[in-house]
Amino acid sequence: MDAANALLHIQSIEVCYQNAVVALHDVNLTVRPGEIHAVLGANGAGKSTTLKAVSNLLPAERGQVTGGRITFDGHDVTRTNPATLVRHGLVQVLEGRHCFPNLTVEENLITGALGRDASRAEIATDLEKVYAIFPRLQARRHSRAGLTSGGEQQMAAIGRALMSRPRLLVLDEPSMGLAPLVVQDIFSQLQRLNREDGLSIVVAEQNSTVALQYADTATVLEAGVTVLSGTAQELRQREDIQHFYFGQGLAEDAHAPVAA
Repeated sequence: MDAANALLHIQSIEVCYQNAVVALHDVNLTVRPGEIHAVLGANGAGKSTTLKAVSNLLPAERGQVTGGRITFDGHDVTRTNPATLVRHGLVQVLEGRHCFPNLTVEENLITGALGRDASRAEIATDLEKVYAIFPRLQARRHSRAGLTSGGEQQMAAIGRALMSRPRLLVLDEPSMGLAPLVVQDIFSQLQRLNREDGLSIVVAEQNSTVALQYADTATVLEAGVTVLSGTAQELRQREDIQHFYFGQGLAEDAHAPVAA
């Protein structure tokens, strides 16, 4: 598929940190409108760096795209600041369930709408939508986010991103440290948003099993290079995916249930 018809297109990008450390060598990725695309790979494969490049967040970590090109809906990502990308509809949920711990769950959600100058009526409407997706957040709406469980914090982080009304939601390791049932709940709700609202999603995951269960297409990274891409169904049928690119049992061990 050519870049003109893609929502997100990454073409042969190279990324360096501190003008010395090359983290990505040749990453290629295409996301069509209305699909869920999984970015897979072992720890250190370059998944997080790729997603930060997509959102133009690398300069904050003394990193930069030194080769290739990234376009989102026709916009040159490296020439567009992150806040403008959010206004265009590219919204990222970083790894680690980032919330404002001293704010309530609802206050955290509302911060996601501030960047688009939403009215009170729009915020109220979007809050109800988020609560319909994640009922646990409604039950904890007045609790400080720092006192909620890991699963609730991840839901709050995703809910805050949804308050920005994204067209492309970018998620970095959303299953990390969460119990399997919580992970399934989060991914099933993301799939529902994709199917019902047409929300495009890019999700980086070391847990290939859950990612390929919900994704339409996928890209596998190894040592900063794209080594495989195709439909999720094609990759699910490849027995070497788990063993060769992740190591037997690695993904399961890395995602042992920690928080609900």
